[in-house]
Amino acid sequence: MVFRISGSVYANIPGDALKPDIPHGRKLFGIEGYNIRRLYRVPGTDRLHQLSRELVCYTDPGDPVRVLRAWANPLDGRTYPVVPINNDAVNFGPFPITSAFAGPPLRRLHDETVWTSDIAVRADYGTTLGETFGLLGGVYTAQEMFEFHVDDREVAARTVPGQIPDGAMRVKVSWTRTAPWAPFMGIAESEVRGQLTYRAHAWSLGSYADVEPWLRAEVEARHPLYTAAPDEPGPSENSWTSFHAKQLDKGAMTWAGWCAAHGRP
Repeated sequence: MVFRISGSVYANIPGDALKPDIPHGRKLFGIEGYNIRRLYRVPGTDRLHQLSRELVCYTDPGDPVRVLRAWANPLDGRTYPVVPINNDAVNFGPFPITSAFAGPPLRRLHDETVWTSDIAVRADYGTTLGETFGLLGGVYTAQEMFEFHVDDREVAARTVPGQIPDGAMRVKVSWTRTAPWAPFMGIAESEVRGQLTYRAHAWSLGSYADVEPWLRAEVEARHPLYTAAPDEPGPSENSWTSFHAKQLDKGAMTWAGWCAAHGRP
């Protein structure tokens, strides 16, 4: 199945200190993409892994179907190539196969079942990767907040005893993230106080074929690996470890060196 993701990225600037270059609340980017996933059962066991890849493009804030290739940083007057969120892979598990729900508490809101997952993220990249990315102390901190909605009629139709439901469950997701400047922006958190706020919604699709043609064309031309989920469990990536692996060649180049080499006057 696919979780299609669509939303926006805003500047969150304490004291509006970067005005007029980056006013507080300015919409800097759109985000358009998806997470493509499958379940993998460890042979001979009752253990499941969720295996996925994630590709999310930064788009023109006024035109969500125009993928940005470059971003002009108004603080230093340089233009940087835009690097999409491209995580291969995003894996979870193993989980035991069980008939009981083992996740966060469920709530009923009108005719929907709702559950949330709020995650405070902390990663010391200065220690684990040997790269600070301009982060305060080399430590990445973020807040990820998810809200999942499933129609009760959908649940009832998919839990008929003795029947295996067809296709992907119809799920709606709300996602918010507060995080440091994206690494391609060429802005050091340790020097420029501010954050990004990501706000998006997502919804389930049955397969990659259900993704809109314009986005499939982008993926097939530039990111063909992301047309399918991984085949077996392996290490996971996030936006920062992916940037380290793919843009910095696993540490062969520093983030500061990448900014100097790729930022055009």
